[in-house]
Amino acid sequence: MRLFKLELHWQILIALILSIFYGILFPTQYTFNQETISYLEKKLLSKEVVTKIESNKGAEFSTLNEFNTNLKRILTAEEFEAHKNTIQKASYDNPQVNAISWMGDLFLRSLKMLIIPLILSSLISGITNIGTGKNLGRLGLKTMGYYVLTSLLAIVTGLFFVNLFKPGVGADLNFQQHVEGLVDKQRSFRDILIEIVPENIFRAFNQSDMLSIIFFAVLFGFFITKADLVNREILKKAFNALFDVMMKITLFIIKFTPLGIFGIVAKVIADQDDLTSLMSRMGIYMGTVILALGVHFFISIPLLLKVLGKINPLKHFRNMTTPLLTAFSTSSSGATLPLTIEAVESKSGVSNKISSFTLPLGATINMDGTALYECVAAIFIAQAYGQHLSIGQQAIIVTTALLASIGAAAIPMAGLVMISVILAAVGLPLEGIGLVLAVDRILDMFRTATNVWSDSCGAVLIAKSEGETLQV
Repeated sequence: MRLFKLELHWQILIALILSIFYGILFPTQYTFNQETISYLEKKLLSKEVVTKIESNKGAEFSTLNEFNTNLKRILTAEEFEAHKNTIQKASYDNPQVNAISWMGDLFLRSLKMLIIPLILSSLISGITNIGTGKNLGRLGLKTMGYYVLTSLLAIVTGLFFVNLFKPGVGADLNFQQHVEGLVDKQRSFRDILIEIVPENIFRAFNQSDMLSIIFFAVLFGFFITKADLVNREILKKAFNALFDVMMKITLFIIKFTPLGIFGIVAKVIADQDDLTSLMSRMGIYMGTVILALGVHFFISIPLLLKVLGKINPLKHFRNMTTPLLTAFSTSSSGATLPLTIEAVESKSGVSNKISSFTLPLGATINMDGTALYECVAAIFIAQAYGQHLSIGQQAIIVTTALLASIGAAAIPMAGLVMISVILAAVGLPLEGIGLVLAVDRILDMFRTATNVWSDSCGAVLIAKSEGETLQV
């Protein structure tokens, strides 16, 4: 019974460690068996493709790389590109991980279920509590100023370390993986600005378009303050009540965090090909990214807290352990948002009117870790291809990384899409993204935790600047 009296962050940490061992103990294999053939027939793959797969019936592969190499050997290039994801799913063979991965899927779905109603109720409630347009404008300027400052600090930190260690010099270009569909997903900064205004708010809800939802919520909340007294009070009470209910649901789902994280991380570790080989091939690059993120996480942002807000960074860090461990495990600052709001309000003492405005906005556009990672990855790719970048080109990378991080979605691997924008800006080959793809999911965990840490620190700094009394 003693275990269940542990604080939640200790439960999460134990689940994280156990999940790593579980994933290492039960690595994923890919098998061509009768179940694979039956699944492919149900998916209506052509008889010719199914027959080719059937000819390899009984074959087992310990890594995804081996599996894909074999698939390329038995299929034509067109068949491989068209059907590889379906065949990979059909051949996935890890009953031990399948037995627990559903907990991670269910936990993530539960958190994602909360995001839109929580952001909507939180922002509208917060803005109606802020009051006048003057207060909202002041809060908005402070928030955006903090986001730009910390993102630039992160990018410059990444730029310094990638030029210091030069991890791309002598990189193994044969280790490259193929990347699909990134060019199709690119959006210019102009497109991002235009698409903030939704054509149909219900479509924005359906597509989880966070910038559009935030724009609508800010607009709706602002004009509630302009309504007549009776309607204003009714709507204010309604959205305050809705936010209160959403937080109660959030607190209920938080209790299952250790189980969810166990399911998520065990699958991530089990699905990695050869961790030892991966570390040896990409060790310098991974070390550079993690060191740069660590400096920003443990030095730059805490210094801002201490110098600008006279806030104790260690106390705030302790308060944020649950959302930070969740962000690290899920690689999604959006999915972690409900936990971040709860921790910042109930533990660090930030008022709802501040947290409900700064945190949803931060989860969408303040991506310090992502901006730093994009900068390091772009210069790593340039070094790997032997292309020297001038000071001017590196300045373009810094600027583009800042703008691209604003457009990055709060989901796993969104940074890859943004890197393609940066590479295009300085004329680097887009296929270079394949060099960083193998370790992107692992590094995504570190940069997401950095994103969430920066958001939470922004909330407490802005709350302090507004004269609030905090618990840190």
